[in-house]
Amino acid sequence: MLHQGKAATEPDADKRGYAVWVSEIMLQQTQVATVIDYYNRWMQKWPTLQTLAQASLEEVNELWAGLGYYSRGKRLQEAARKVVSELAGRMPRTAEDLQKLLPGVGRYTAGAIASISYGQATGVVDGNVIRVLCRLRCIGADSSSPAIIDRLWDMANALVDRSRPGDFNQALMELGATVCVPKAPLCGECPVKQHCRARCRVEKELAFASQKLFGKSVPEPDVEDCGVGGCTLCPPATDPWDSSLGVTNFPRKAAKKQPRVMRTATSVLERRGCHGALEYLIVQRPSSGLLAGLWEFPSLPLSQGLQEEKQREVLADHLQAWTGRPVAARDLRFIGEVVHIFSHIHQTYVVYSLSLDEDVTLDPASSPSCWVTEEEFHASAVSTAMKKVLKACEKQRGKESSPGKGSKRKRGAKRQEAGGTCAGTQLSLRAFLQPPTAL
Repeated sequence: MLHQGKAATEPDADKRGYAVWVSEIMLQQTQVATVIDYYNRWMQKWPTLQTLAQASLEEVNELWAGLGYYSRGKRLQEAARKVVSELAGRMPRTAEDLQKLLPGVGRYTAGAIASISYGQATGVVDGNVIRVLCRLRCIGADSSSPAIIDRLWDMANALVDRSRPGDFNQALMELGATVCVPKAPLCGECPVKQHCRARCRVEKELAFASQKLFGKSVPEPDVEDCGVGGCTLCPPATDPWDSSLGVTNFPRKAAKKQPRVMRTATSVLERRGCHGALEYLIVQRPSSGLLAGLWEFPSLPLSQGLQEEKQREVLADHLQAWTGRPVAARDLRFIGEVVHIFSHIHQTYVVYSLSLDEDVTLDPASSPSCWVTEEEFHASAVSTAMKKVLKACEKQRGKESSPGKGSKRKRGAKRQEAGGTCAGTQLSLRAFLQPPTAL
């Protein structure tokens, strides 16, 4: 865990809880390897609740940029301000109060903070724990259903070590992250394999298959076996056992919903700044919704099936409202399409660029906007998707500035110099050792 070293030795309970809280929020839906650098920079900049409460949302978004699920950072800061202003700077000490009083803190995060930081004997249930418990108990019902989630919480609370709840919960999560993994689990190395009913089920299925192969009668399944007796934890009869999957038959989830498909026209407006450096116009998104408060290139959603010519026209009208000057659709240079996958949206940015030769006055009634250099762009609170858009523009600019194919020398073409030797051609060893020919 990111917080394991510092939190374990931190004598201040509020600092200890804050460190665990930050790491758990960052680790939601994000790999540890990705989070480490963000966590270290965050704790260096805002080592306490009080310093975070004093920061601006813009600063929070800038540091969070690239980590995804941007509302997490915003809610973390809102909760820090609440602790400072309404709770006298003292973190709630129980999972119940953490979940009740702090915005953005759900059941899992509350359980993790309370058990790791304050020693409360409460369980935790995250994706790793769900996988471990479903295999241990051979639970084949939909593991994402509310009823099954409640049962898993009951199991986690019953299993947790009363004397070392934090260590136990972290060990259980680590077991799921390193041994009882989604695919190709290391069952032979599992410290609780003798208690695993999924492993037992695999062994029974192999035994049944062997008996069938040799024409022996197969015994009736035991009432304890998964899939028998109408148990709500068992897989449905319509979902048969897949012998090729082994223990990875568990857990089972309902089919994921297909992400919503969206297309957005995005324009990279360029100009030369007062010192000759290339500058880009970026605008701020609304304070709520997807990518709330982040900066982006001027964009607008496109209707499905809109033809390319019409896309240019609606984008030109949109830019005219921003710049206060006519924008001809033909002046928009098509760059290409950039695809970015959000958790629930398959987003395609249809990218155009537009170079402005003269200064423009931006409409003050529109969203906040500013001109930035490339360096300032990357330091701003912009999403990974916008960085991909800028990269596409720079790649296109590089192609246009490089020499055309016709101007390149063909491979193998030779220029004859004095003595008939081809410049740039490596001589053989024999030719190299020969004395030069007199002219």
